[in-house]
Amino acid sequence: MSTVYQELDEKLIDFIRRQKMFFVASAPLSADGHVNVSPKGYDCFRVVNPRQVAYLDLGGSGIETVAHARENGRITIMFCALEGPALILRLYGRATIMQFDHPSFSQELAKFPGFTRARNVVFINIERIADSCGWGVPFYEFKGPREQLQRAIEHRAQDEWEQRRFEANARSIDGLAGLVRDSGG
Repeated sequence: MSTVYQELDEKLIDFIRRQKMFFVASAPLSADGHVNVSPKGYDCFRVVNPRQVAYLDLGGSGIETVAHARENGRITIMFCALEGPALILRLYGRATIMQFDHPSFSQELAKFPGFTRARNVVFINIERIADSCGWGVPFYEFKGPREQLQRAIEHRAQDEWEQRRFEANARSIDGLAGLVRDSGG
C-alpha cells in the first residue's frame, strides 16, 4: 500500500541522502513523442526544502529531460532501496532548468561539492510524494561511482566544452529545444 506525503520529512530526506542512484522520467506532450527514463549516479541530488529538490544534469547521451522540462515541466524522480529495507520513493513535480551559462549558475553549482562543470541544474517543485513497498527490487552492492562521465566533462577547455554542449544538445530526439544560447538573460 502506497503512502502519500505532504512534504519531505526527515525520514524521507535521510532515505534520499543514502541512495547512490535515482531515475528521472519525463515525456513530451505529443503522443508520438518518446518517454524518457534516465538513471543518475554520483552525489548530484539535493533537497532544497521539503517541497523542492534539485540535481545536476551532468550530460550524457541526450537532452531529453531538459527538452521535456522546457516544453511542459512534467517530471518524476524515483529512488529504489537497493540495500536495507525495501522502499520505492517517487517525487512528482514540475521542473525548471538553469543552464550552465545562466548568471547565477556558479552559485548553484557550488552547492554540489566536487563538481566543476555541469550542463544544467534541474530544479523540481514537488507536487506529489508517494512511496511503495519495493519488494520486487533486488539487493545490489554499491562498489563506487564510474569515473568516465566526470573525466569526459573535465577533459576539454571550458569554451570548447560549452561549444560542444550547444552543438550536441540543441535538440531532443523528438526535435524539441534542448540547450539554448543566451539562456541566462
